[in-house]
Amino acid sequence: MSEKVLLTPVEISRSLIRIAHEIIERNEGARDIILAGMLTRGMPLAERIAAIINKFEHIDIPVVKLDFRYYRDDISNTSSAMPKNPETTIPIDITGKIVVLVDDVLFTGRSIRAAMDALVHIGRPKRVQLAVLIDRGHREFPIKADYIGKNIPSSTDERIQVKLTETDTMDSVTIKRVYKKANFYGLKGDKVYEP
Repeated sequence: MSEKVLLTPVEISRSLIRIAHEIIERNEGARDIILAGMLTRGMPLAERIAAIINKFEHIDIPVVKLDFRYYRDDISNTSSAMPKNPETTIPIDITGKIVVLVDDVLFTGRSIRAAMDALVHIGRPKRVQLAVLIDRGHREFPIKADYIGKNIPSSTDERIQVKLTETDTMDSVTIKRVYKKANFYGLKGDKVYEP
């Protein structure tokens, strides 16, 4: 499969506007809401959603950066991949607040589980909700998004890539098939091959 565009910049914008309105509606306004952008692309998405909410509700929604990597279950505490200085910046108290986790793609649910562990370590929110641009299925944990830009049923040999202007100089969501490259010792690495 060649790369296929799933969302254009206009469609990404529409999805975020819809998510912002759903957040306002479900929470009966925007008071006591904090958006927690998950590294890396969740942060710019959270900032965009906050700007949209501000446009309609005239309330500045706090946006915080959540570095959940330390809480992942697939990295040991002694791993060199473990961040030495987590980039979580939460200068406000989240206790008693409605925290909306924001991420680009919901896949197995492991990142979200780690993010919830990170939140509980920082404070005790009144409620935690989840907003994602793309939900692609294949859950390994019983996690469901409250706000979804687009559901994209996909197979495990497909890669969904979200690009945002703030991190990648352009907005797009694409999908392409990933084939395993075999060698004498078995499978090694993912390669994207165009047929």
